[in-house]
Amino acid sequence: MNKDIEKILVSKEQIEEICKLLGEKISKDYEGKELVVIGLMKGALPFMMELIKYITIPVQIDFMHVSSYHGGTSSTELIFKKDIETQVSGKHVIIVDDIIDTGRTAVKMVELLQMRNPLSVEFAALLDKPEGRQVPFTAKYIGTLVPKEFVVGFGLDYDEYYRNLPYIGVLKPEVYNK
Repeated sequence: MNKDIEKILVSKEQIEEICKLLGEKISKDYEGKELVVIGLMKGALPFMMELIKYITIPVQIDFMHVSSYHGGTSSTELIFKKDIETQVSGKHVIIVDDIIDTGRTAVKMVELLQMRNPLSVEFAALLDKPEGRQVPFTAKYIGTLVPKEFVVGFGLDYDEYYRNLPYIGVLKPEVYNK
């Protein structure tokens, strides 16, 4: 797998530090409040699991499975495969995803969860790729910005591979231009 990576953008150590800082901020922001953290499967799982290690307040976790990527490419259509089981009405919600790229998934997820009457809905992402935006969106909790390159690792995939890399890397073009 490593042979398919052109360069490393965010190291394992940098990811850990990002999660620690975001976890501390979330803990401070939601002290004394009911918080539900919802991970968007599959990509957000490694980031969410690392992030919640650093959240020092009580938190409920749940997952939604929604996808705008099919194979290796993005689509305008969202496919919902699993909904949350947790009641979010009257609670604060943070949606966690691996990356904000086009912004379409983030906007739709916030809109969907706002219809369930939470006290607030925010968004956290390990990576933000502003150059990829197709709709306006700004998340409250962002780990780091990445350029408009094909990134994989730590949950991000190409055709369901590379999610298990412990870092964020840029995939060599010859891998996805086959």
